[in-house]
Amino acid sequence: MHMSEELLLIGQLLADDRPAILQAWIGEIRASAGQSTTTKTLAADTEKLIDGLEQGLRSGKLAAGLEGGAWTTLRETLEDISKSGAAQGISAAQTSAFVLALKRPLFERIQARFADDPARLASGVWAISTLVDSISQHTLTTYQRSREAVIERQQQELLELSTPVVKLWEGVLAVPMIGTLDSYRTQLVMESLLQRIVDTGSELAIIDITGVPTVDTLVAQHLLKTVTAIRLMGADCIISGVRPQIAQTIVHLGIDLQGITTKASLADALALALKRSGYIVTRNKA
Repeated sequence: MHMSEELLLIGQLLADDRPAILQAWIGEIRASAGQSTTTKTLAADTEKLIDGLEQGLRSGKLAAGLEGGAWTTLRETLEDISKSGAAQGISAAQTSAFVLALKRPLFERIQARFADDPARLASGVWAISTLVDSISQHTLTTYQRSREAVIERQQQELLELSTPVVKLWEGVLAVPMIGTLDSYRTQLVMESLLQRIVDTGSELAIIDITGVPTVDTLVAQHLLKTVTAIRLMGADCIISGVRPQIAQTIVHLGIDLQGITTKASLADALALALKRSGYIVTRNKA
């Protein structure tokens, strides 16, 4: 048989014995995939997939990647299931097993129909394997994209959380930097800090690099760009957390930080900021 005939045959198998195939499919999923979803959810997902599968099979054409309008419903259903699974932490193996579990129910029915015709049986088994494998591959591709999107969003949220702009005093802002300082993160810090300067009318910003493990030429350039942007907004900047090792590295690299006030600790930077703002901090002797 040609592939188009084989696909139409699979569609006929589904139409003739749909309830039993669905029940057997869910049983296979429970047995082999280790799915933790409820029976109601599995029933709904498998029903939707069978609907999309039957729609695609009626076209008699199986394009690479399930492309083509006839397979649109199936692709959309697979993408919804993959995205939902990725968001819930379901593994790629479980996602793939969910689809591959459809093979056995279809194999059993094609075998029963063509038990006396080995040639057609072999052709039908090959068609089922090709079809289900294509569906599984599309599912895995969508799952991977979904996981990457989740990871990217989480990284974005972590970056935003790890670069807070804190108001230390009236007119004094601080940004405690923790971890590696790259171009993207510098841009994020710069945008947040400049916006807070505008919102609060602050005239002094402290960039604390105590949590930055190393300072190389690139990191220094990022700091200089941030300081320049702050000054263009009419505010001034103090860099705190300059440890002895970082000071030596800056000297060895020949990085010019002239004109930029630096302090060894955030406490020293805050004391200087208060002094510049006209405040005098004294200890109560009582």
